[in-house]
Amino acid sequence: MGLLERVNEVHDQLNKDLSNVQNTFQSVEDLRLKYLGKKGIIPDLFRDFGTLDPNEKREVGKVLNILKKLAEEGIQKISDRLVDSDCLNTGFDYTLPGFPFKPGHLHPVTQTMNRICDIFREMGFVTEFGPEVETDFNNFQALNFPPNHPARDMQDTFFIDDDILLRTHTSPIQIRTMMKQKPPIRILAPGRVYRNEAINPRSYCVFHQVEGLYVDENVTFAELKVTIEVFAKKFFGKDVKLRFRPSYFPFTEPSAEVDISCIICGGTGCRLCKHTGWLEIMGCGMVDPNVFKACDIDPEKYTGYAFGMGTERTTLLKHGIDDIRLLYEGDIRFLKQF
Repeated sequence: MGLLERVNEVHDQLNKDLSNVQNTFQSVEDLRLKYLGKKGIIPDLFRDFGTLDPNEKREVGKVLNILKKLAEEGIQKISDRLVDSDCLNTGFDYTLPGFPFKPGHLHPVTQTMNRICDIFREMGFVTEFGPEVETDFNNFQALNFPPNHPARDMQDTFFIDDDILLRTHTSPIQIRTMMKQKPPIRILAPGRVYRNEAINPRSYCVFHQVEGLYVDENVTFAELKVTIEVFAKKFFGKDVKLRFRPSYFPFTEPSAEVDISCIICGGTGCRLCKHTGWLEIMGCGMVDPNVFKACDIDPEKYTGYAFGMGTERTTLLKHGIDDIRLLYEGDIRFLKQF
């Protein structure tokens, strides 16, 4: 029997099998394997097709492709009918509204930033925002970073050109506010900042800051200490202890780093605080007179204080997270915890 006759015979048998197949998923699968499986009838015909004379291939190939299409579509149609029938027999009421998706929530960094801002707003601070692409003047010069000043090396900067850059801190918002508004000034400056730093468990090239500024007559360092103490006890807990360590920032003088007693060990020493009992949370200080001069504010009449903290670092401390990269990887298993 020639291949063409065999194809026609299989065609007739396939039609019979499609008509008589039982209405079960197993019967449909058996039929599929019989005709289309790796060792099925139709693949076997295609293997024999390769041995035909080229003159015969045109006619036989056309009939063979029709047979294969008939088998695929016929078996799929029966399978779809069984699926629909199975769904209808489950007793499910398809007129019911759909199941709602679980609502999402704010990212832990956003939650931290909102909480920080809420606490300082209760103390009279007003939120201000500014552009992430800044000028060298607002980001450095007005903040007492002269050109070629060594302090510029404290912040590795993404420069767009000689005068335009991605801001390395949110302090330019303070400069913009002081240049358009005269004291008294009491503002918060939250936002995203950029520094050309290596990515590791403790640092990232993109992060967030919240900075504060208060300018008025007779503002003292004592007021700064009370403000930060109120914040720390509201955010980390009323039993937390604070200490101020002398430090250096070009835009404040005197300057200090603020530590809190470790919220994990209570100050006895653990892995999180590197067994010192203290955790650094922010930098602060009295605004340098040169900053006031750059903003056309009389340093003889006005004084002020400023502070700033990294939102990611505060989030790590608050929740005992040991790797900042977890905040940016988008792992739903991690984020669902918050």
